[in-house]
Amino acid sequence: MADKADDARRFFDPKVIARIAKLDLRAQKVVEGFITGMHRSPFFGNSVEFAQHREYVRGDDIRHLDWKVWSKTDRFYIKQFEAETNLRATVVVDVSESMHYGVEKHRRAGTLNKYEYACTAAACLALLAVRQQDSVGMIAFDEDIRAMLPSRGGSQLHLDAIVQTLNASKPKQKTDPKKIFRKVAETAHSRGMIIVFSDLLCDREPLLKGLEMLRARKHDVMVFHIMDDDELDFPYSGTTKFEGMEELPELLCDPKSLRDGYMEALEEYLIEVRRGCSRMGVDYSLVRTSDYLDAVLSKFLHRRMAIRSGGAKVTTAG
Repeated sequence: MADKADDARRFFDPKVIARIAKLDLRAQKVVEGFITGMHRSPFFGNSVEFAQHREYVRGDDIRHLDWKVWSKTDRFYIKQFEAETNLRATVVVDVSESMHYGVEKHRRAGTLNKYEYACTAAACLALLAVRQQDSVGMIAFDEDIRAMLPSRGGSQLHLDAIVQTLNASKPKQKTDPKKIFRKVAETAHSRGMIIVFSDLLCDREPLLKGLEMLRARKHDVMVFHIMDDDELDFPYSGTTKFEGMEELPELLCDPKSLRDGYMEALEEYLIEVRRGCSRMGVDYSLVRTSDYLDAVLSKFLHRRMAIRSGGAKVTTAG
């Protein structure tokens, strides 16, 4: 089992999965590898606690028959569990211009940029939801909602639609999180899980106010803050021209003169975002594009397992 899990783990490496061009095949490979490496079944949306009995009807899974009740009543009853109360999840993916940072660099290196990483992680979680017969929907956004598929019960056709929409959603605009999250809150009529994939390159105040709207509607909100290694490490040297994205101007300079100020401003921003999310009960994770995808999947599943056991506690990472 250990050898099989170790072999599967190589499919979590962004350098490996980047070689799989089609998003649906990429997600399928990652999820299959993840499940292979797990020591227990990934039931992230459901509880397995007994809820009630109901009379057996033709087509029910006989594994759920209560034979003790049958022995006393001579009638067949099915044991219902809270597993039959499905999760309603929406993956919300940032497709703004900044998510496409380093496209050529990543293409040459055979790695995933932020957009590709976010789409892969979102597709993996959608696939897990479909396999669990949970409801999953998708929203792609920049300064406005560019594509939306409402939450729907698990089916391969619905999953295909999510993947195709993610593949097609590549506009080049800046991000307006407050406006977007207000629309998400208005769209998601019933409580559920909102899973955001974004580089969060926007002003802090509207971002946190937007997340607060979602929490006010009692949604379980998770944010995967996806950043490129370059953005976190600032590895530049020598005279460099930085090309502006999302309507920002170009800048020609010596990066060494900027590095200390940049790293200080970045750390301040990350701290404020983490604290803001923690204060609101938003589960926040900082993710590098070089991180193995099992870190993303494990974060999600551990969160679900904590909720299922009744011991959910929001933590921040990064």
